[in-house]
Amino acid sequence: MDNNQILNAVPHPIIVINDENDITYANAAAELFYHSGLELLKKSKIDDLLPFGCPILTAIDQVRHKSCSYNEYGINIATPKLKENYIVDVFCGPIGESTTNKTNNNSTARSNHILIQFQLRSMAQMIERQISYRGAAKTVNGVAAVLAHEIKNPLSGIRGAAQLLEMAVTEDDQMLARLICEETDRIRKLVDRMEIFGDERPIQSIPINIHSVLHHVTEIAKNGFASKVQIEQNYDPSLPKVAGERDFLIQLYLNLIKNAAEALEDRDDGVITLETSFRPGFRLTLPGTKERVILPLEIVVKDNGPGVREDILPHLFDPFVSSKAKGSGLGLALVAKMIADHGGTIECESSESGTIFRTRLPIAETDDINETKTIEQHTQV
Repeated sequence: MDNNQILNAVPHPIIVINDENDITYANAAAELFYHSGLELLKKSKIDDLLPFGCPILTAIDQVRHKSCSYNEYGINIATPKLKENYIVDVFCGPIGESTTNKTNNNSTARSNHILIQFQLRSMAQMIERQISYRGAAKTVNGVAAVLAHEIKNPLSGIRGAAQLLEMAVTEDDQMLARLICEETDRIRKLVDRMEIFGDERPIQSIPINIHSVLHHVTEIAKNGFASKVQIEQNYDPSLPKVAGERDFLIQLYLNLIKNAAEALEDRDDGVITLETSFRPGFRLTLPGTKERVILPLEIVVKDNGPGVREDILPHLFDPFVSSKAKGSGLGLALVAKMIADHGGTIECESSESGTIFRTRLPIAETDDINETKTIEQHTQV
């Protein structure tokens, strides 16, 4: 087994540069990360892959002149070569033989080559956020139980009393009595929505064609709340079936598309894009266990709206958090619960050019021979 095989097995991008910052080696993860083959990368300098003034360049200089390793954390390496912004932790270390430069009787060690390893912070942060999203959903479960028991019964009494008052008071006061009835109805609807969070029963998971779900949701959206918005679809037609409950999945993606449509209300060129793809490399370790769940099915809902405010983004899936003036803040909290119930994950990426909701779900277990072959073919790609 040679060194290339070992480095290609490392899941993190690794690049080796020489004294002139020319790239002399990149492992398979680096090729995938930069969407370029090794031969093309070898025609570039590391400076071409990093933004101007990037701290990584300073770390490289320190490694080169002191022959010791340096780490940098939380570095933004957005460049035109990358399709997305990435926050990474970086390890830089000398490899190969060292030479000694003598200038004015001072000896300075230099390394011939430097190894640079990028570790995406987004993956670790995503796992942490998934745990917090599920914790938020459990918090809502407790609140829902209290609301259902302590509020719904008194509301019925208040509404009944208001109806009796409406028949006994003057015409001017009847309007106030009707207002009481309307407001109690509104609160009751809110409590009804909250009760969904208190349902701890496991879902009845069966193999489902996710494209059938998305087609159904798209038709509802086109004929209703998203009638003025263009909906584009970019699907992997050979995607295996997802393990889930159809009604819940419909509600889940209906909420996401409705959220996107509401973000595009003031735009004439609003576009919602639905995408599906197979990502075999995504695995999640469940908190409190050693079990690793494979979530290869990725379903994306994105829009070209104004994006989510930066102060709201970290709390977007928490209950009662909303960027809309009239929003209840329960729609995305419900989405987070449904995703958790299906054993999946959800992540939001947002900027001024739009918002992306990226969901990942497990494959359905199946005894169908043809479908099993399709899954195996995907996994080998």
